[in-house]
Amino acid sequence: MTHWFKRTLLTLLPHHALSRAVQWSARCPRFPLRRTLTRWFIRHYRVDMAEAVETNPDAYPDFNRFFTRPLRPEARPIVAQPGQIACPSDGALSQLGDIEGARIFQAKGHRYSLVELLGGSEARAQPFSGGAFATTYLSPGDYHRVHMPLTGRLQEMVYIPGRLFSVSPDYTEAVPNLFTRNERVACIFQTEAGPMAVVLVGAIFVGSIETVWAGEITPPRGKAITVTPYPASDSVIELQTGEELGRFNMGGSTIIVLFGPGCVTWEPGFGPGTRVQFGQRLGHMTRATH
Repeated sequence: MTHWFKRTLLTLLPHHALSRAVQWSARCPRFPLRRTLTRWFIRHYRVDMAEAVETNPDAYPDFNRFFTRPLRPEARPIVAQPGQIACPSDGALSQLGDIEGARIFQAKGHRYSLVELLGGSEARAQPFSGGAFATTYLSPGDYHRVHMPLTGRLQEMVYIPGRLFSVSPDYTEAVPNLFTRNERVACIFQTEAGPMAVVLVGAIFVGSIETVWAGEITPPRGKAITVTPYPASDSVIELQTGEELGRFNMGGSTIIVLFGPGCVTWEPGFGPGTRVQFGQRLGHMTRATH
């Protein structure tokens, strides 16, 4: 299938309508063949239920509860050395490296705008210009909770409306500016390494993104960018390295982590396609800001 055909077919699909239908089905306790679907999913994606807090797949009241199941703490050791950057999720690295000015590498032949990724604000994007990024793709079979790469204090959350294109590797090569066209939630933190952004990018059948402090952000789907500041004068929201930040409900999805210039170095040997698990070392700080 050519890139043009893939792009055209996916563009024509009613992304949000399909995603809402899947969301309703996944949360319906009486959905027909729910247990059969769950067991097929475990076999097809080779899900290791021994890692889950609840190992019995029939014990989950609906498919989405199974999909977002928590893992046992010992299943994912979290980096313990000071200054280490933890991988925010299970999945496969799509890309990682340096931000080229205000452009981020998506896939062969495609780069996208840092400013657009973060909602169109030059001021919000400026601290990350020339910095470092890591993009992780979560397939449907991966653990779908998102965790903190580094201890940080929340400064701002930005909801950016958009489409719900697939974010699988085939489509990152086929759809230009994919991550700036899809619906997403950008979380901006202040850390020991300076500003850090964790961007949760939705995808087709991922019609719901949650954070631990605000609950479900989408749906309902909005048509305008929504900026929620978290000033230091209010109750401080600070999350530790490896602590849960949020989750995706259903489907495959993508996480993009951003740091400023000269602040972090990624783990040697990591590159596109490297399988990772949340909590393992993704890199380390090269300098602290205080």
